[in-house]
Amino acid sequence: MGSTTGAGSLSSTNRKDAGAVGTADTSETTKDLPTLMRAISEGDQVAFARLYDQVASRVFGLALRIVRDRAIAEEVTQDVFLQVWRQAGEVDPSKGSAMGWLLTLTHRRAVDRVRSEQAQSDRLHRYESLHTTPAYDSTSEEAVGRIEAGRVQKALALVGEPHRTTVELAYFSGLTHREVAQRLDIPLGTAKTRIRDGLRKLRAQMNGGEEK
Repeated sequence: MGSTTGAGSLSSTNRKDAGAVGTADTSETTKDLPTLMRAISEGDQVAFARLYDQVASRVFGLALRIVRDRAIAEEVTQDVFLQVWRQAGEVDPSKGSAMGWLLTLTHRRAVDRVRSEQAQSDRLHRYESLHTTPAYDSTSEEAVGRIEAGRVQKALALVGEPHRTTVELAYFSGLTHREVAQRLDIPLGTAKTRIRDGLRKLRAQMNGGEEK
């Protein structure tokens, strides 16, 4: 579609708030719509520009009431008129008015846009939830969480070094694996191994002193 006067963007006179839509007498406008639609279906750009000037404010107003965002409402309005240019020939006066077809199309486009925006927001929320970094690293912290603090301390005393200190720093001081490694001046991999082995030894003590 080539450049069309009045149809490139919402003009200042057409960009009305939803509350102002429908206050003017539109009887003359709606009477001309079937003729304009037929002309548009034959590629008449002048007819398209006239249609845009006559009904853009109503289309924009309906879109704005649904999406509640002026920028998005303008995008919906442009989408609607692009579809009008492509599908004006599908308007059947025997099945309803041209204005009714336009507003139905606007409503569908606006609702689809709201759903799209909501879906995007939901996807972002899920992404953030999945990629939130925990406060500290954990290897097998649930093993400790099930045991009363007093019994753990007694069993931990029997674990022996160097595992006891690494477990204490990781699970009772709340240090990350990297912080444990820095505190003890050992490689990170060594810290992780000692914590894992220390927890295994701790579980063994809690189970009667035999490692499993």
